[in-house]
Amino acid sequence: MSWQSEEYAGAGSASGTDILGAARRISSTAATRIAKPFNEIAERLHRLRVIYYNPEVYSLYTYKSTGAEPEEYNKWYFNKLVWHETTWMGIECYKSVSDMWNYQEVLHDQQPSLVVEFGTFCGGSALFFASVMREIGKPFKVLSVDIDHSRLRPEARRDPDVIFMESSSTASEVADRIRALKKEYPGKIFAILDSDHSKDHVLAEMKALRPILSSGDYLVVEDSVLNGHPVAPGWGPGPYEAIEAYESEFPNDYIHDEEREAKFGFTWAPRGYLVRA
Repeated sequence: MSWQSEEYAGAGSASGTDILGAARRISSTAATRIAKPFNEIAERLHRLRVIYYNPEVYSLYTYKSTGAEPEEYNKWYFNKLVWHETTWMGIECYKSVSDMWNYQEVLHDQQPSLVVEFGTFCGGSALFFASVMREIGKPFKVLSVDIDHSRLRPEARRDPDVIFMESSSTASEVADRIRALKKEYPGKIFAILDSDHSKDHVLAEMKALRPILSSGDYLVVEDSVLNGHPVAPGWGPGPYEAIEAYESEFPNDYIHDEEREAKFGFTWAPRGYLVRA
């Protein structure tokens, strides 16, 4: 064979390889298209087999929300006294755990320098706020006020970043202490009301904080869930009604953080996530 014939033979061989490769690619694409619906059917059959042998997972594929679940869970959480077993680092808190998660998100977003808590109980929540603030990493102080510190745990008392003040939250000396700390730790304030849950007392607390809180400060009025909102319908006027009364008198003081309030479906502070305008 001459060099010309060898060259042509080589070219023919290369062309044959290209055609064969193209045919294989076309065949592979066609096979994929043909197999796709069968794969989908196989996946559905697999799901049916899982449901048949595991009926408890049926709801994963069929459940549709009625919209009543958050309220029913709220009632269950309250009536079953789950909150009596809520602790932070072993110290009782008596709170909604979803609210506590919300608080740490607010603290991280807001970056306050001062946390003011009305209602200490055993000190678990004060310790919780201090723990979160230490992780944020900027100078801060937590002031926790209660009229009775007889149940305050020794472990909480030892926290160097928390000041425990035994006094009525509406006393003038409390307002003076907050102002002094505000000067020492300039910046935003996160305040939370969780002491006496009567309407008059909560309203007095909100009014006491009015000249202290500035634009951008955060106020949570806890336990507005009481008196049928939706738990404890026989409680009588409480925090929820205090918020209503305050807003009727000072309608422009706060903006409701509705997105934050609704984030986890239920809260113990309905209408109580407030940002100072």
